[in-house]
Amino acid sequence: MTHDSPPRAWIEVDTDALVHNLETVKRACGDAAVMPVVKANAYGHGLEAVARAWDARGIAFFGVANPGEARRLQQAEVHTKPFILGPAFPGEREEIVAHSWRATVSTIEEAEHYESLAAACNKCVPLHFCVDTGMGRAGFLPEAWSEAADALARMPHLSIEGLVSHFPSADEDEPFTRDQIAAFEGAFALLNPRFHFRHVHIAASAGTLAFRVPSANLVRPGLVLYGVSPVASPLAEQVKPTLRLMSRVTLVRTLPAGHGVAYGRTWIAPRPTRVATIGIGYADGWMRSLSNVGAHVAVGGALCPLLGRVTMDQVMADVTDVPGVREGDEVEMFGPRIPLEEVAARAGTIPWEILTALGPRLPRTYRSF
Repeated sequence: MTHDSPPRAWIEVDTDALVHNLETVKRACGDAAVMPVVKANAYGHGLEAVARAWDARGIAFFGVANPGEARRLQQAEVHTKPFILGPAFPGEREEIVAHSWRATVSTIEEAEHYESLAAACNKCVPLHFCVDTGMGRAGFLPEAWSEAADALARMPHLSIEGLVSHFPSADEDEPFTRDQIAAFEGAFALLNPRFHFRHVHIAASAGTLAFRVPSANLVRPGLVLYGVSPVASPLAEQVKPTLRLMSRVTLVRTLPAGHGVAYGRTWIAPRPTRVATIGIGYADGWMRSLSNVGAHVAVGGALCPLLGRVTMDQVMADVTDVPGVREGDEVEMFGPRIPLEEVAARAGTIPWEILTALGPRLPRTYRSF
């Protein structure tokens, strides 16, 4: 005999908001093509469902972190090609070549391996020439651009269809970013006559919203598509939140004055306090750094302070001033009532980390809020 029980915590994703945000960003980008970034399980939203919502909506690629994510897209019968943003291990490159997935090349050794794999199956593999203009993570350094171009041009089974780089600080260092744009434009001027790039791209969400790159004709938005803007801009007012993190009250008790709550007894009741235990914890991605920092949750339409330390599976909230709270009541951890940006600030981190930390035991549901 099986017994179904309601989830203690779950994620609700607004598919209408996902589509709205993509179309809003596309309109703002004018003629530039768009590569939605869906790595890290689509920023916690669920890779396959998000990709299906955006597939066939006039996008160039889906940005993924590795071939494993690309494979998930293929198995989900998503038609838009994946673009693998990070370097691929040698053992992964044969699969990339076989499926004509897009990838970057940052060293001659990578290029030579792709060339030999492509030659073995008599096909031409499309790659993007990665230039390091300041990120320090991947790409040919400026002094190697010309020599690398000469080498890649001699490899007949490579089609260098794109030029790619990345902004490390478009949301916090304007002078450096403008210098980086100048370096990228220099790379384009040097290399485009050789390869006639079809795709030229450097900007993620912050760069897309805050800067114009003359040669670029493709952008790679991530966070802004999920309803959070990393920089102030008119577009930030147009996108909608796409994810609500929910939980459920599992127990309600009144603790006497002087009673501690959670590990370490870091919160002591100053008065008789009605305490709700809530079924979510750091195993689900509700970060332990949200302990004792003034975080609130929404219970019964009211904001209630969290008490004490976050534990692995549970947190506690003060519901003294909210009449009628009982076991099974829904709790909003963040969403329309509690902005994700506020939760990230209290945790001392960034919205990207909050979203991508949401754990696999949280079921995802998809609907319009």
